[in-house]
Amino acid sequence: MAYKITNECIACGACESECPTDAIASGDPIYTIDAEKCIDCGACEGVCPTNAIEA
Repeated sequence: MAYKITNECIACGACESECPTDAIASGDPIYTIDAEKCIDCGACEGVCPTNAIEA
């Protein structure tokens, strides 16, 4: 199951560069994760300052 970004996202971009599959992109108004590309590695979850990323 792919990770998801909640409304707690402040669009800081910290997660985007951590994703090894480029599954994270800036959205309007928060970042989004492409479930087809997400490999459930959790790299993004650990760098989110607002804990907006969940499995």
